[in-house]
Amino acid sequence: MHLGCHVSIRDGYLGAAKNAMRQGASAFQYFPKNPRSLTVKPFDTGDAEACRKFCQEYSLKSIAHTPYPTNLSADNEETFRATVRSVRNDLEIASACGSIGVVVHFGQFKGESRDPLYGYLRMIEMANEILSAWDGSALLLIENNAGQGNRMGTSLEELAQVRSLLDQPDKVGYCFDTCHAFASSLWSGENWREVESRARELDYLRHVKAIHLNDSMYPHQSFRDRHANIGKGYIPLSGFADFFRTPEFQGLPIILETPHLSGKTHRDEISKFPRIGQGMIGDAAFLRTPERQRLPIVLEETPGREGEGHREEIRHVRELADRWQGGTTCGTV
Repeated sequence: MHLGCHVSIRDGYLGAAKNAMRQGASAFQYFPKNPRSLTVKPFDTGDAEACRKFCQEYSLKSIAHTPYPTNLSADNEETFRATVRSVRNDLEIASACGSIGVVVHFGQFKGESRDPLYGYLRMIEMANEILSAWDGSALLLIENNAGQGNRMGTSLEELAQVRSLLDQPDKVGYCFDTCHAFASSLWSGENWREVESRARELDYLRHVKAIHLNDSMYPHQSFRDRHANIGKGYIPLSGFADFFRTPEFQGLPIILETPHLSGKTHRDEISKFPRIGQGMIGDAAFLRTPERQRLPIVLEETPGREGEGHREEIRHVRELADRWQGGTTCGTV
């Protein structure tokens, strides 16, 4: 299990990897540039290469995340072009850093077309444009939406269909967010076996390359994208236990994107994770499952003790996993 959370690049890409490593992480997530801008970033290729080598040496897995303004269904032509350039830039940086891919939310159409399919067509057009000139190793990882704003990207059928209609689907994977799935009604928190079966039918699970592991501050089908710490929200722990038994999730980076206080880190949440896991199924059987072996598990924005990071939490998660299945890879972002 590769567990981690989101880390800042204020000290560069290598600095981000070292930050994760200091916290005992084996996976992390980062914004490749200013998260509030689509401006293309001329980046330090030497720093990115040093990050790649460091991660390779210490078996760290990483994923990048596009800036907040990124919308694959942007209607305005100027915004469309700016987004294409920005995502290509993100892919270039992620590839140079040795990351698995770049997470981008499924598009949200905010234009005035009366055609209900127009937003999807726009998204397909943009993805094709982005990938037409992309030959690097990093994948474009489409994330399921919570349904906040509109309902695009909230069903497995949409996710699978859009990927299948792309010119180069082999350059695209998925990032599955547990909070978003719960909020959108894709998953009730109690029916993972049904969701898993349908996802397998649609050939969705095979292309999941990363997981955002988050609880939800609001009840099922709230359509609100508000993350909670694992075990502190509305998703039942038994639901997470079922989730971790999915065979296709072996070896993936698992990133916690949960709340933390200003100036804090995710160390505490990582250290608490095994105790939460025991609460899921009593004997921590979720860590016995083969599905979690290859997953990078990342704690995103969860509370930690000031100046301490996530080392203790990651250590506890790893110890519990080792007890049941002989090893896990944990980290933060």
